[in-house]
Amino acid sequence: MEGSGDEDIQPLLDRERRKVSACCSARCNLAILAFWGFFVVYALRVNLSVAMVEMLDNNATSLKNGSVEACPPHSNSTQQNYVKKGVTFPAMHAMWAKWAPPLERSTLLSLSYAGAQFGTVVSLPLSGMICYYLDWSYVFYIFGAFGVAWCLIWFVMISDTPETHKTISRAERVYIMNSLCGQHSLNNNVPWRSLWQSLPLWAIIVPHFCYNWTFYTLLTLLPTYMEEILQFDIKENGILSALPYFFCWMVMITTGFIADCLIKNHNFTTSAVRKMFTIIGMVGPAIFLVATGYVGCNYTMAVLFLSISSALGGFSTSGFNINHLDIAPSYAGILLGITNTFATIPGMVGPVIAKTLTYSHTIAQWRTVFYIAAAIDIFGAVFFTIFGKGEIQSWAINN
Repeated sequence: MEGSGDEDIQPLLDRERRKVSACCSARCNLAILAFWGFFVVYALRVNLSVAMVEMLDNNATSLKNGSVEACPPHSNSTQQNYVKKGVTFPAMHAMWAKWAPPLERSTLLSLSYAGAQFGTVVSLPLSGMICYYLDWSYVFYIFGAFGVAWCLIWFVMISDTPETHKTISRAERVYIMNSLCGQHSLNNNVPWRSLWQSLPLWAIIVPHFCYNWTFYTLLTLLPTYMEEILQFDIKENGILSALPYFFCWMVMITTGFIADCLIKNHNFTTSAVRKMFTIIGMVGPAIFLVATGYVGCNYTMAVLFLSISSALGGFSTSGFNINHLDIAPSYAGILLGITNTFATIPGMVGPVIAKTLTYSHTIAQWRTVFYIAAAIDIFGAVFFTIFGKGEIQSWAINN
């Protein structure tokens, strides 16, 4: 396996891994709490897109009635959500660089990051029902309270490294430390020049940007598409908008296990697995996204194709999305911070362009949006397939 360590210690690591079950382990608990952490991050982001519909409707009604008490919505909430997401993913990558054994990397990280999809799954319909039965303000109160509760549990139960964890077993601590032996740099100075000149890093930046173009476009505008094109009210809107992310959540958890199994039991290289899953996770969604534009007002097929498109996107989590840990574990957090910076650009630009292109709210205009997103997705997959790597880069350990 590429980047997994010396072959002479691999049998020892395999024996240690069999002795230290992942079930109920400290690393498994970390993955589960990280799952709920990303649930909170995305729930707090997604509920805004649903609540905004009610907020705007209420403001419009107030203005029609001559009231001047309602304030127009500001963009600050959206910007704060970007900030929360921007610091959370790099921080989690940096933690997993010290916690995730290479042969369990895909499983642990995909479980963690699947919380983002689950947060979307729950937040979209639940926010719709809260707005429908209560008031849009309760959306923020309820999810905010859940976030505070999670934060308290996280500070009590989680440690930065296995060495500092209070309840981890000695066997698990030894297994994790041995599995990561030789993968980290002993130099605290970040090799910035080598980092920016690394083609494998740019091979992650490009697909990350491309994947997020589609993701953010659908995340922010899918409720609008459901309401304006498919003509569902806000209660139905939330439930149907959540279906694509529900299937993506299921796929993410499954594919992480499959990716590790291919590396451990079927002698696939890390590079081959990452590229294969990236192709499936980007080209597959592109195909079904374009197909969505040709089903017209066939509501069932539209929701089905969008669900399949989003579900296949879950493969990319075990593809380029965790490749930072493969090429430079010591700097995984920094690398994700860099790639995520580029990847947030589509979140600001993509929805604006999509809104501009769909000014008349027609299916033909949405078809153009889907074509653009699909083309960008395919380009990202091709770029990673050509230039992506699965082994630790020399600059990451010898600087």
